[in-house]
Amino acid sequence: MEVLYSSGENRTKLVEKMMLKESQIMKIHYTTGLAALFVVAVHIIVRLMTPSFGLSLSYENVIKNYHNIPYSILLESILILIAIHGFNGLRIILLELRQNKRWEDGITIFTIAATITIIAYGTRTIITANWLG
Repeated sequence: MEVLYSSGENRTKLVEKMMLKESQIMKIHYTTGLAALFVVAVHIIVRLMTPSFGLSLSYENVIKNYHNIPYSILLESILILIAIHGFNGLRIILLELRQNKRWEDGITIFTIAATITIIAYGTRTIITANWLG
């Protein structure tokens, strides 16, 4: 039985197994883009069905929307899909600026941290608004 971490080579092999290939990351990018188009279209349709758009932006109606669980799930899915798609797109752009392992690793860590931060903050907002009123 081979002991992992017995040498730098084994550690590198383990890290490589855990990382996604760029083609897998691009599939995630395309999938989140298409899914975001769908959920944003549903969001727009729901907003268009509101009798008065101006009234839909009033504080009371916004809080009512957050109490509507299916609509809150829709908003959460928009948040997650757009955050993943957007920060991955930023990652792709920044990787084109420089191409070395250290830069790539730094940009990847930054975009993952930013994505998690935005999703956590947005989710907190949805949950907090759901408790209001």
